Amino acid sequence: VALGDDSDYQINETVEAALVVSERLQGLATDTGLEIMEAIQSGKGVLLEGAQGTALDLDHGTYPFVTSSNTTAGGAATGSGIGPTTIDAVVGVVKAYTTRVGNGPLPTAFDERMDERVRELGNEFGATTGRPRRCGWFDAVLARFSARVNGLTGFAVTKLDVLDTLHEVSIATAYRTTNGTVQEF
Repeated sequence: VALGDDSDYQINETVEAALVVSERLQGLATDTGLEIMEAIQSGKGVLLEGAQGTALDLDHGTYPFVTSSNTTAGGAATGSGIGPTTIDAVVGVVKAYTTRVGNGPLPTAFDERMDERVRELGNEFGATTGRPRRCGWFDAVLARFSARVNGLTGFAVTKLDVLDTLHEVSIATAYRTTNGTVQEF
């Protein structure tokens, strides 16, 4: 292994440590897709939970501001090792307002004061990094896109209580661009 001229990296030590861990984990390794299919075939309910939003999906997100994986319902099928037709219901979980960590488009972004207020009320900080999330009004254009791409059979709206002290709440139903109004993402 060549890692550079100044490297004191010891491959043997790394392999030894990996072998120790692998022995402990070997009994936990299984064919997850097979186990899920067997559970479904025996009449058990199976719930798959995804992470991150559709706009971060590698294929359908706002590239280049995406993650390295598929965050859509199709990605849940691929990641779990089951066929997409095995999934009989897809519930999109969406906040009553829009958030985004880091760079990337947020067409409904709040002004600085409102952003800070909603961020504090909703505890909108990255779970791992603690980075503040940018916040904005509910984006129905993005929600419609997400419903289409994921084949949603239902929506669950969370964090409505964060907005209950506001006198007015806005919802984006279209985007204004230099080429006119756009209603599809």
